[in-house]
Amino acid sequence: MTMTPLSVAVAAVVTVVIAAVSSPALVHGLGSGSTLAVSYGSGAVCGVVAGERYQRIECYRGGETISIEPNISSFSSISGGRDFFCGLRSGGFALFCWNTSFVAKRIYFNYTVLLENLAVGDDQVCATVNGTGVVKCWRGENSSSLSESSQFSSISSGLGFSCGILVNNRTVQCWGSNTIANQIQQEFGNTPMLSIMAGGSHVCGLNTTGYLLCEGSNDSGQLNVPSGSAYEFSNLSLGENHSCAIRQSNGSVVCWGGGGEFSTNATNGISFESIVSGLNFTCGLITTNYSIICWGPGWPSSSVSGLGLSPLPLSIILPGPCVQSSSCECVYPGSQYLCYGSEVVCKPCRVLVPGSPVPLSPVSPPSVSPPSSPSRALSRGLLAFAIVGSVGAFSGICTIIYCLWTGVCCGHKKIHNSVQPTIARGNSNGGANSNSSPPSRSLTIRRQSSRAMRRQRSGTSSKHTDRAEEFALSELAAATDNFSLENKIGAGSFGVVYKGKLPDGREVAIKRGETGLKTKKFQEKESAFDSELAFLSRLHHKHLVRLVGFCQEMDERLLVYEYMKNGALYDHLHDKNNIEKSSNVLNSWKLRIRISLDAARGIEYLHNYAVPPIIHRDIKSSNILLDANWTARVSDFGLSLMGPDSSHSFRPMKAAGTVGYIDPEYYGLNVLTAKSDVYGLGVVLLELLTGKRAIFKDGENGGTPISVVDFAVPAIIAGELMKVLDPRVGPPQTNEAEAVELVAYTAMHCVNLEGKERPTMADIVANLERALALCEDSHGSISSGTISIVSD
Repeated sequence: MTMTPLSVAVAAVVTVVIAAVSSPALVHGLGSGSTLAVSYGSGAVCGVVAGERYQRIECYRGGETISIEPNISSFSSISGGRDFFCGLRSGGFALFCWNTSFVAKRIYFNYTVLLENLAVGDDQVCATVNGTGVVKCWRGENSSSLSESSQFSSISSGLGFSCGILVNNRTVQCWGSNTIANQIQQEFGNTPMLSIMAGGSHVCGLNTTGYLLCEGSNDSGQLNVPSGSAYEFSNLSLGENHSCAIRQSNGSVVCWGGGGEFSTNATNGISFESIVSGLNFTCGLITTNYSIICWGPGWPSSSVSGLGLSPLPLSIILPGPCVQSSSCECVYPGSQYLCYGSEVVCKPCRVLVPGSPVPLSPVSPPSVSPPSSPSRALSRGLLAFAIVGSVGAFSGICTIIYCLWTGVCCGHKKIHNSVQPTIARGNSNGGANSNSSPPSRSLTIRRQSSRAMRRQRSGTSSKHTDRAEEFALSELAAATDNFSLENKIGAGSFGVVYKGKLPDGREVAIKRGETGLKTKKFQEKESAFDSELAFLSRLHHKHLVRLVGFCQEMDERLLVYEYMKNGALYDHLHDKNNIEKSSNVLNSWKLRIRISLDAARGIEYLHNYAVPPIIHRDIKSSNILLDANWTARVSDFGLSLMGPDSSHSFRPMKAAGTVGYIDPEYYGLNVLTAKSDVYGLGVVLLELLTGKRAIFKDGENGGTPISVVDFAVPAIIAGELMKVLDPRVGPPQTNEAEAVELVAYTAMHCVNLEGKERPTMADIVANLERALALCEDSHGSISSGTISIVSD
């Protein structure tokens, strides 16, 4: 294979460490958790993706590549069964399983009792409790036959049975509905084992002297181990009636059993890091570029004799879970590009052959060359490393020149603040809402499947549109009892809002601009009036407030909207009267998530379907209104701007927005993109989760102002979301917990300091749709004791 600059660079900076160890070698296969998995009944091959902020899962089936949800969660290991596969979250606190439609069910969630050693077989799912080695099983056969004192260092599952290595004496113990379990356990007897891997009806493993042993059924020669020396094999994978292993010396694969159908020349000369088997095929992770190839009689492409095997169109796959470097004795070369931050992938250390004067020949270091669809973050890694030295100084000089030229350094920015209290800006970098910036966060949320929403073209904007009624000032004065204080219901970007009733009985909200001379303030008011009239007269969407009409007489500027019976989201979350009501209608996680989805859909329409696209610039909870059915709608377009498209940036005359919601990047650099609206929505999501204002006082009797971003994000990162949730709603129910967690992670990435690291509105809508679906999924309970795999 041709080495790319990326793979050459990785190979140039790493060395292979050779050491004698006594720890068990890694084994991967049908029933053992690793970063590869096969759901043999559905033909799905899955892997944990490298080079991204989150180690998400990606699968290939029937010519299609599927990104698995939740795609903002990291997984340490995955394992496949007959018609489903499961994944263990990094840290071991949650376990998910996906059916043939790739619909997820969370079957375990516990922050204190953590899991490890995931093993999935035919229809059973097992894992051990971290620190105790006690086995927990879900669905299919169970572990009730095991003694409570049984503690296992590792486990593996086959077809209707599971086996594990006991901690105290390293012997094999098996259990399950398949009678082969007792036979296998008896045949291993008191032989101490380093590792085992289960297949259809047999188990293979390395004993403590490094030799390969196989026990169980031998109807197809699957126990006929090839001759070899101690520690010759480092990895195993077993199918229904065949076995495969990786030779430690050169990474090549050798297979036996299965009637000889697994011997192929296609893998000659290829070095593998790990392998995994379905019933009648095997897949392997190639050392040179971490891509996956599959072969065997059950794999369609392998039936073509004499042809090489093509890698599956998956992203670069991790050769092992990403962990802290302190937990590794040997590290995979290029781990700094495979993982995110300071994490690395542990590599099994090379083993010295006992009695040999020299170690086994070292394997050439793997070079990370991207496959057909590489992870973008990984591909950028070395390029950034190569150019940062030469560009860094130049960039710094340019930044200083720009800073002085534009006046950004001097803080010449204006923030519109029509509702929230003004908080003095502490510095030029930290944004408008905090004294200290939250920690840097990044995200690569992959685009979900395209939605079948037709792009709506509404034509060019017009100030005097025939779609909006023109009212006389006298009509609107009569509708509001001459703009009485009793009818005042709020304030907008350029004036006060009144409730009114037209002669035909329609209830409306009337926004009236402040009257006065044509000063600068009046000009700003007129600009906001023109902006709202231009935008709303051509925008029609169920999650945008509908414009009824307008009035323009002398110095008066009024806009007439449909009346939103349930007012602003801000009032329900933060009004003192509502805070004191324990029965507030918004005390429901499902309704709060639905409101967030409604608002996100409205903003997505502005960004992706309005022509030209529109950036709102003032997304906040007081601009999200609720109708009689509690459907949320985005309002107040007085600060909105049209851009060339939602992916480009431009520099408006001045930064505008509301303290606590304004994008720090926009405020600091005066560069506006659609991601500025994403930041504002992220703050709203955090308000919905915590019940806190965008800026609030830290303490019952006053204190230092703190932003909801700085309050909530550290807790989300630390996995302590429950500590910051709004107590008025109460703890999420079983089927709501994952939904609330998904909203929290989405919000965290929306408020990333760097706009390019924030998700798009399409990504946000997809995540919130998934969260709402989780809330509405009342059947098939998700618990730590049961599993429900939905059938097609």
